[in-house]
Amino acid sequence: MTSTLLTWNIQWGLGVDRRRDPARIVAHARALADFDVLCVQEVAAGFDDLEGLDGADGFAELRALLPDHEAVEAIAVDLPREGGGRRRFGNMIFSRWPVLRVMRHALPWFGDAHSNMPRVLLEATLAAPDGPLRVMTTHLEYFSPELRMAQAEGIRAAHAQAASRARLAPAPLPGPFAPHPESARAILCGDFNMRPDDPAKARLEAPLVDAPPLRDAWRALHGAAAHPHSFCVHDQRYGPPHCCDFVFVTDDLVPRLRAVRYDVETQVSDHQPVVVTLA
Repeated sequence: MTSTLLTWNIQWGLGVDRRRDPARIVAHARALADFDVLCVQEVAAGFDDLEGLDGADGFAELRALLPDHEAVEAIAVDLPREGGGRRRFGNMIFSRWPVLRVMRHALPWFGDAHSNMPRVLLEATLAAPDGPLRVMTTHLEYFSPELRMAQAEGIRAAHAQAASRARLAPAPLPGPFAPHPESARAILCGDFNMRPDDPAKARLEAPLVDAPPLRDAWRALHGAAAHPHSFCVHDQRYGPPHCCDFVFVTDDLVPRLRAVRYDVETQVSDHQPVVVTLA
């Protein structure tokens, strides 16, 4: 039996053709893979000034389009909307497997000379067929290398904390104290806004004390071969084509990797989706 994860920065459903259509995002994802887990970044709701959004609730739209998957979300930006309601921006995980514990980690966000916004790491422990598996997805700082490095450290801390929980056998207690399955093995994916040679990427992959390291899944399968481009492929307004969307897996999952595929053809978002298959 194989398991498939797809990760994609969907630019709130806006394509290179400047048409926003969440349904075609989901349709293309389904055409790419019969995914067990779908991780999406740049989901938006309530923003009237984002091109094509017109205040729509992208979180609700995606839930309705994926009724066969359980959905969890993490909001990085949460602001009032003129006239009532909220403006929200964040990430989602959709899982065919039951969702166990969900964690939402606010990543470092400090004053910086660059324009920036809050960032969040969404972590869900899933009841995969072979046992609990943590899936994490995020969308890191674009403009500031200092902030991006701090956020990489925040991810490392969250991963190390989860590994420490997995080593314990807590006493059975009621209510929110009740123990739930924990897992040191994990998949981390998303739009990291860093190129393959960014120091923040090297830091994410650096060894950890008492926690399994995170390995770039593409490199684990393809060695020194260049990552396919995942951004600015069909629209160069933000620079030349490059890779900034990655999937990392813990060491114990590396032998199970069967394929890492970047779809460089689609233009229904400004990023390209990445599909990972494990045995």
